Amino acid sequence: MQRARAIKPEVVATRHFRKKSAALRILRRAVDTCRELVFLTDADGVLQYVNPSCEAVTGYSASELIEKNLNWIAPAVQQGDSWESIRGQALKEGAFRGTTGLRCKHGSVIELDLAVTAVRDPQTQAASLAWTGTVVAQQHDIKDEADGPHKMESLGVFAGGIAHDFNNLLMVISAYAEMGLSATPSEHVAAHHLHEIVAAVRRASDLTRRLLMFGHRQGAGRQLVSLNWIVEDAVGMLSRLVEEDIEFRVSLGKDVALVCIDPGQMDQVLLNLVVNARDAMPDGGELVIETQTLSLDNNFAAEHTGVTAGEHVLLTITDSGRGIQAEELTRIFDPFYTTKAEGKGTGLGLAIVQSIIQENGGVISAASDPGAGTSFRIYLPVAAPQREKRVSISLRQQLSIPRGNETLLVVEDSEPLRQSTAEFLASLGYKVRSAADGQEALVKLQNDSSDIALVIADVVMPHMNGPKFATAVATLQPSTKVLFMSGHNGATVLNKRLDSLETNFLQKPFSLASLATKIREVLDEPVRARAAAASASSSTACAAPRD
Repeated sequence: MQRARAIKPEVVATRHFRKKSAALRILRRAVDTCRELVFLTDADGVLQYVNPSCEAVTGYSASELIEKNLNWIAPAVQQGDSWESIRGQALKEGAFRGTTGLRCKHGSVIELDLAVTAVRDPQTQAASLAWTGTVVAQQHDIKDEADGPHKMESLGVFAGGIAHDFNNLLMVISAYAEMGLSATPSEHVAAHHLHEIVAAVRRASDLTRRLLMFGHRQGAGRQLVSLNWIVEDAVGMLSRLVEEDIEFRVSLGKDVALVCIDPGQMDQVLLNLVVNARDAMPDGGELVIETQTLSLDNNFAAEHTGVTAGEHVLLTITDSGRGIQAEELTRIFDPFYTTKAEGKGTGLGLAIVQSIIQENGGVISAASDPGAGTSFRIYLPVAAPQREKRVSISLRQQLSIPRGNETLLVVEDSEPLRQSTAEFLASLGYKVRSAADGQEALVKLQNDSSDIALVIADVVMPHMNGPKFATAVATLQPSTKVLFMSGHNGATVLNKRLDSLETNFLQKPFSLASLATKIREVLDEPVRARAAAASASSSTACAAPRD
């Protein structure tokens, strides 16, 4: 009879370790995919880990929350138990169950049903706290308020959560489309298709920018532009939104004056109004977009709240649809009010339109007769006469892209975007290095024997944010310049407290041509780009006319 072979202790230990490791991996995946909010703190209430659900609900990224004390997310007016009392009770009794309020990134407050457990190290007895929360409700004065802005702000939390990743996807699409254009003869049919892709990315990026601003009451980029330019750029997209039985006409005034607006916001206005007009004509009809410059007198200003006398540009969108009843017309700009059938509209479209127009210094009015159609009239004050013609998009794409031979370091955590950017810059003659995060970039800066002239880095990166990274770059290679980029909204970028962003910053998504131009601007600027803790102004101003 053969005697059973004894299993060596180290084999048993290895198997035991593997089982434990597998269990830990399963536990981590369970926590990461859990719909409840899960976060860990030390005994002092300093956050050490947050799961993706916590990021999605609060609007904060993990990097923004980790190393912050729980009091940082406590609302100004406490709901239920305070975070400090919960922490103290959990440490004293080993567990806690109750409710409290949590302040999200953009100001809204949610009520959480919390379960907290104290976990102690068996050797040191050092305590950590495991927190699990389920959203009970939003604060009532935000959820039930009738005037709408706070409702839109809470929606903005969710919009901003996806816009950053969407911007990165747009960048990759645009990058390869632009590189394809550079390698395709202009007369080839594929060149036209690639032009359409680039134009669609530009429109999508403007709409994404609007998502990032949604509910935050801030402008992303007011410029001196002509409404004619905006309508011309958007008409291709808008014409595809209407049915074939709707006659779509555009009548643009001659030499329409310039206004100070955000072009992306105006694209959103046109999109909403055209979709509303289309829905009002299920059996076909006529849709007309018109622009003109006119002078408004004091009598007109007295009759229309928010209008001042003087030169204005008028944008009119008129349909021949079923019209709007008089009692409904007075409420069409109210948030969450809709004249559409249940399930066909959110009631936010016209509220957003009015908010945009007011943010840009204008007013909007509506006139309608049941059965005879509706006309929306938007008045924007003139900022400057139109003295020069813009260069067309197709002509800009034919202009030569600036090149160089310096060594560049691209720091981007999105691998497809990092690869496409590096590939494009290499095609322009640059020597390109790349890194996935700030720590890897610093290692390459320290070990690379070549003189890296410029670092192109994201403002928000894993392991190291923009200010810390820029300071480290300046220490390692004082002559190296820094160009920042970001797909986050303006508030997130400003919260990183970076100065020199006006000249050394690109908002994603941007075209490769604009990246190439910006690189030369930064490299040819004698003053090195710096990043430091400094306050940044949130005011916007009109720049040169959009080309």
